[in-house]
Amino acid sequence: MNRTTLSLLAAVTSLAAVTGFAALTAPDGGTATEATAPARLPVERSSLLCPAPATSDLAETVYTSYTPQSGAGAGAGGGSASSSGGSTAELRPSVATLRGPADDAGKAGEEKKDEAEKDGSTKKPPSDKPVVSLKQPGKPVGAKASGSTAPALVGTATGSLAPGWTTQQTTTVSAGSGRGVLGVNCTAPDTDLWFPGASIAKDRQDYVHLTNPDDTGALVDIELYGKDGALKSQLSDGIQVPAGASVPVLLSTLTADPAEDVTVHVTTRTGRVGAAVRGAGDETGSDWLPASADPAGTLVLPGIPADATAVRLVAFAPGDDDAELKVRLASATGTINPAGAESLRVKSGMTASLDMKDVTKGEAGSLLLSPAEGAPASPVVAALQVTRGKGDKQEIAYIPATAPVTERATAADNRAEGSLLSLTAPGETAQVKVTASAGTAGGAQAVKTYTVKGGTTLAVSPPVPAGLKGSYALTVEPQSGGPVHAARTLLLPEDGIQMFTVQTLPDDRGLVAVPAAQQDLSVLGD
Repeated sequence: MNRTTLSLLAAVTSLAAVTGFAALTAPDGGTATEATAPARLPVERSSLLCPAPATSDLAETVYTSYTPQSGAGAGAGGGSASSSGGSTAELRPSVATLRGPADDAGKAGEEKKDEAEKDGSTKKPPSDKPVVSLKQPGKPVGAKASGSTAPALVGTATGSLAPGWTTQQTTTVSAGSGRGVLGVNCTAPDTDLWFPGASIAKDRQDYVHLTNPDDTGALVDIELYGKDGALKSQLSDGIQVPAGASVPVLLSTLTADPAEDVTVHVTTRTGRVGAAVRGAGDETGSDWLPASADPAGTLVLPGIPADATAVRLVAFAPGDDDAELKVRLASATGTINPAGAESLRVKSGMTASLDMKDVTKGEAGSLLLSPAEGAPASPVVAALQVTRGKGDKQEIAYIPATAPVTERATAADNRAEGSLLSLTAPGETAQVKVTASAGTAGGAQAVKTYTVKGGTTLAVSPPVPAGLKGSYALTVEPQSGGPVHAARTLLLPEDGIQMFTVQTLPDDRGLVAVPAAQQDLSVLGD
């Protein structure tokens, strides 16, 4: 038997399981047959990156990390408690968070890192001790950090802890211009990310946080687009993000042109980064803006709270063609065309916005974007800025367009009170199973199945584990019917301010298609 050939096959199969990507072709270049259909196997390695939580000394941050348990409300992709031996899932401090004056934020690089270490403004963490360490599937763990010095985190999960590994970072800032609840799902690294909904208005301080998980430096470009097209940028090309480090870039330092609605495009020339935008306003509070789903002609933005006092849609068309969009609201009772906000034209290369006011009218909903009648399906990216409360008691959160949950998705850091789950079926009626994990400090798993009627949004208080102690995770699994999009809202009001955050739940990509062998390699000679 040719040992080299078999070793190569094993390596390719392992690589597919690690990266979540596998190609499938028939031996003759034709279509794959039933006999060669790929197997669905759990990924063997996952990476997550969490941005530096806040710049306020009043910040209190909670991390909740979780991997769904196999066969217990998490599909076939998870591991089991008994099979977690040898598996790891840890988030450690980044090598450095390169903080500097606002006008220097875009110059971060190895040179700046060296200077910062010399003058003491940036230091390596005192140890490489994990901030969050998960021990077994099905049992979430929590950790806390305080103040403005909490670093960005870089982490990897292997073995049975890798499929569906999720970590939520929730920060509460009780006062100041950055006050609010800032929630974000720690993200996987990527090379091409879109953030519609940022701002460089005079009352805003929006940062894009770039975190490099790898052992070599990354070179990042940032493009900004306003309502009239690309903004003239300074210092936005070739931003260096050193190996294992995190760089926060103040958007207003990249251009002299103020703009209320901005689309941020992050790409890498070399390497890959995790990225998120932290939006903060003097009156509106702050929250994290995650990346939008990939550009597409049809998008779903799930989870607008029932008591939203203002909703603003921001969209961008990255292709060569303008996009004529039909705007609909999937409410609890059906899909409607919101009066005065039924359509939006997005010109190629330009950011467009639509003020939808209190579109939900006391009933939770989700926004559906699709090509207007007779218009082509031009790709767009989109996000919502959602406000609760009014005046000095208002608070914002962001809802980016998100892909459907194809097999499973998880929201960590749910509380006994204040968690709301939104499930949207834009097409056919769907059955969805929701599993509440045990708590970080105790409690028993709970499972409930919901029916989401086609064209509606179902907003529910999710199941709570019996005897809950600490926080817990929610896992969403479609069982039958049409596609489902999901979001979780966490309500943490303080001093009359309607503090909240919304996290969308894209599929966790815990399974990967690995093609079956199409030829018996044992017949090959040495």
